[in-house]
Amino acid sequence: MKTIAKLTTAFATASLLLASTALAAKDDITIGVRLEPPHLDPTAGAAAAIDEIVYANIFEGLTRIDQTGSVKPALAESWTISEDGKTYTFTLRKGVKFHDGSDFDASDVVYSLDRARGEKSVNAQKALFEPIESVTAKNANTVEVKLKRPTGNMLFNLGWGDAIMVDPASADANKTNPVGTGPFKFSKWTKGDSIAISRNDAYWGDPVKLKNATFKIVGDATAAIASLMAEDVDAFPQFAAPEMLPQLQSDPRFKVVIGTTEGETILSTNNEAEHFKDVRVRKAMAHAINRQSIIDGAMFGQGTLIGSHFAPHHPAYKDLSGVYNFDLDKAKALMTEAGLENGFKARLHLPPTDYAQRSGLIIASDLKKIGIELEIISVDWGQWLKQVFKGKDFDLTIVSHTEPMDIGIYARDDYYFNYKDANFKALIKELNATSDETKRNELMQKAQEKLNADAVNGYLFQLAKTGVWNAKIKGLWANSPVQANDLTDVEWMD
Repeated sequence: MKTIAKLTTAFATASLLLASTALAAKDDITIGVRLEPPHLDPTAGAAAAIDEIVYANIFEGLTRIDQTGSVKPALAESWTISEDGKTYTFTLRKGVKFHDGSDFDASDVVYSLDRARGEKSVNAQKALFEPIESVTAKNANTVEVKLKRPTGNMLFNLGWGDAIMVDPASADANKTNPVGTGPFKFSKWTKGDSIAISRNDAYWGDPVKLKNATFKIVGDATAAIASLMAEDVDAFPQFAAPEMLPQLQSDPRFKVVIGTTEGETILSTNNEAEHFKDVRVRKAMAHAINRQSIIDGAMFGQGTLIGSHFAPHHPAYKDLSGVYNFDLDKAKALMTEAGLENGFKARLHLPPTDYAQRSGLIIASDLKKIGIELEIISVDWGQWLKQVFKGKDFDLTIVSHTEPMDIGIYARDDYYFNYKDANFKALIKELNATSDETKRNELMQKAQEKLNADAVNGYLFQLAKTGVWNAKIKGLWANSPVQANDLTDVEWMD
């Protein structure tokens, strides 16, 4: 009997150990992402796919944006602002190290910000740093940033992925071997398949619960649903097949979370291209496109109509979505007024996202009814960035601009829309110099009205964040105020 009792006790102990080991082993996660980034340096590329992997995970800035869109301390634990709004003094956290073991201090802040705003900068958001006049290390843990003029959004701007802190010794290699200060370290990039990161046990802040995370590149909706069902992928923060959401909502294994993004999805228009420089043509297109049919047909009902380049969840949003109602008679009249009643041909460059590909077919059909024949040209992101975004060699394209609070891009002469308007520039200049929130909201509404009146682009819809993940996962963001898959608070529940 004693032998049986001993065996029973041993078996029970082994079972408990196995159960404990199984539970303890669940400290990794596989995240499905639609697009592979061109590289992993957020200071050297415009692709959202970069930040979606490295922001807050590998790299950090002086400040950070949380999932509510609020500015929080990051590598700067505190700051003060002078009365004239032109001098920011940041107190840095002590004991912070880069993943290669080197110390983070004020000299790295000076280097990072001077690099981002310098003459040779390749930062896609270089304009964010233009207001900076100088960056000075007062001591190892104190940095003074002087501005040319008060800039109400400076702390928010410093929380973008484009403003992350880098080490001079490793900065040039960050595209393929990113070295940051974040709670995760880069592990491996298997091109065309996945990017792996692992817990940084020397992290300055609270340790993360996950030991390993893999960003799995899943290129199409069919593969996405199959990988979820097979439990090969644990979560899709942005699920590419909205038509499948009802099925997933009825499956207790999954949680479906519909949130908001900063993704203004637009028919980007080259305002200097033949025909499109005429505002009457741009307005004709706005009346000819049935935007609700795009939301229903291309996005399966997920999305919010917009009438300008501004997120509906922001307090300064002004609903202009009804200004250009779907009206083919108005559209044809405007084409006739522009002397183009017989129509013309143009190119529509479509990046590889499902929303662009599906929306493009609907828009081509709509515009054909007013005589605009579109040649659809599908390109990968590398081609899109080179030809459309940088080269401005395009007529029309469809893209979601997911950068937060980015209405100011329309004030840039060299931006790919080729929109150059002195009155709009003056509005943005005044906005940038204004700190009072009420006044800022008024100016932002005026800016929205101006873009709408000029029909600069075709404002289609605000991209929804359709997240799907294992029901036992908690801590993933419901909303996307910035381009991020922040894994800082992610863990598995029992």
